Amino acid sequence: MRNSRRGNVDPFIVMDVMEDARRAEEAGRHIIHMEVGQPGTPAPKGARDGLAAAMQTGQLGYTVALGLPELRARIARLYADWYGVDLDPARVVITPGSSGGFILAFTALFDGGEKVAIGAPGYPSYRQILRALDLEPVVVQTSQSARLQPTPADLGDVDFQGLMVASPANPSGTMLGKPELAALIKCAQDRDAAFISDEIYHGIEYEAKAVSALEISDDVYVINSFSKYFSMTGWRVGWMVVPPEHVRTIERLAQNMFICAPHAAQIAALHAMECEDELTANLEIYTRNRRLMIDGLPDAGFDRIAPPDGAFYVYADVSHLTDDSRAFAAEILEKAGVAVTPGLDFDAKRGAGTLRFSYARSTEDIRDGLARLKAFMAARG
Repeated sequence: MRNSRRGNVDPFIVMDVMEDARRAEEAGRHIIHMEVGQPGTPAPKGARDGLAAAMQTGQLGYTVALGLPELRARIARLYADWYGVDLDPARVVITPGSSGGFILAFTALFDGGEKVAIGAPGYPSYRQILRALDLEPVVVQTSQSARLQPTPADLGDVDFQGLMVASPANPSGTMLGKPELAALIKCAQDRDAAFISDEIYHGIEYEAKAVSALEISDDVYVINSFSKYFSMTGWRVGWMVVPPEHVRTIERLAQNMFICAPHAAQIAALHAMECEDELTANLEIYTRNRRLMIDGLPDAGFDRIAPPDGAFYVYADVSHLTDDSRAFAAEILEKAGVAVTPGLDFDAKRGAGTLRFSYARSTEDIRDGLARLKAFMAARG
């Protein structure tokens, strides 16, 4: 059977690491998971209880393509509470996870062959989704001086019809301040290019609040999800905020591509937004884990790190230890029983010398993982 050129995308390496870790666990080993960006906490209890009640009292079927009106209204209120933004709920689109939002955004904004600029290191699925949609990702190498975030200067000679940024970023956890984000939005708009802001890690910040692109401009796409802050990865529900004149285009695409996001997940998401105490407790876990990682990774021998502003990752330069991060990650899994992600997932050019460590799991797991890493590095010499 023939294959399309669009299907020729790279694997998501962290998923391969997860599979290797699963096989090790199946063989009876205890693995500490620092590879995947998945909260160690379940969906909030209020979300689970709310869905259980709904399952007893009503039929779960299709919703309208844009999502449950009450969920869209509640998300709009979140923007008022978090950012002081007065957002029309009509601009909110419920999506099947942030991945569904990326597909809708890229399809609505760009024609085949057009170019979208993204910073490296960055979330690998941006590149692969763009390629699968016959679009061209333009990878811009970011600098340590800009904390691995793109700047207008990085884009000076780059040809692009779209610019996508993430703050807090994956894998670095760094954030863009309001002036820096505004400069990037202006850079895109001055070229008549679309601007997309991935804000999936908003709510998981430590010393300063993340800035939403909607605080700066309405002429942007913002993509978010219930996966991270709301601890609902497997529920596959996210949202997108688009300019008013784009709503109908997105609605038509969503009707045909997805019909709707899962009804059950939308109900759970609505209830999750009222679970502030539990979500705050989750953030306190990440805060403790972050401190353990900032102290513990250098003690173990991974000393080329920068404290993350948000999310739950530490991105480490290990170029003095290896020139093959994938083989190094496999060695760590085999000898230490700790699963970590090779930087090649995030940066094809420099990722052979980097690793990403996630601290989204329990504090007990983080302590155990750091102890194992220290023992591994000591034995390695």
